[in-house]
Amino acid sequence: MDGLLLPVLIVIGAALVGMGSILIKHRLFPPEPEAEAREGVGEYIAMMVGVLYALILGIVLVSVWEARDGVQGSIQSEASSLNQISLLAAALPAPNGPQIQQDVQAYANVVVNVEWPEMAAHQPLSTQGWASLNKLTAAIEGYQPVTAVQQNISAEAISQLSSVYDARHSRQQESADSLSPVLWVGLILGGALTIVFVFCFGVRRSGDHMTMVMGLTGLVGFLVVLVFELNHPFSGSMGIDSGVFSQYLSAT
Repeated sequence: MDGLLLPVLIVIGAALVGMGSILIKHRLFPPEPEAEAREGVGEYIAMMVGVLYALILGIVLVSVWEARDGVQGSIQSEASSLNQISLLAAALPAPNGPQIQQDVQAYANVVVNVEWPEMAAHQPLSTQGWASLNKLTAAIEGYQPVTAVQQNISAEAISQLSSVYDARHSRQQESADSLSPVLWVGLILGGALTIVFVFCFGVRRSGDHMTMVMGLTGLVGFLVVLVFELNHPFSGSMGIDSGVFSQYLSAT
């Protein structure tokens, strides 16, 4: 609930700024009767700006949503592969099987308790995770199977380990990626232009004009907050938690 407070305050603050601005505009620059002829052209331009802004907004939302979906897919793949390794290790004799399971749990513990706070703080991942994964790799590759069944288990564990590496690289890269500065400029500048045109070519009644501007500024503020939250998948009120890793951690 605390994570929702700041976005709500931003949206309300944007609406209040719009309300105050339109009151000042009507006080200092009251509409003139002869302005109606000019407003026809202005409304057409404002409509075109709104359409172009909608296109930019669509591109931005698709971009950040696909990036977030990719992050979730990488996390699920990494955790699922770890769980498969632990299940395969359960069929191996001691001391190799229990050692591999212990290394799996140690790596998951590092991901949950060390790397997740680092990703939430937008920091690069420390070497502790790689060291733990390398230890797990040594335990799996160092096992010498005796029977055909153990050979199949060992081969499958190595295959799942490769999936863990791929998913980890993807998670590390996707957590560091951010929305293009060009799209940020288009998002903010387009929203500002859309609001400005409503100021310049509004209706005569200040109450109606104020309501429209408040709604528009609040909506633009909400969209900017939404894009910002989606663009930072491990932090904020919409941040992805480590639940899938915690589930496998407690199950191993």
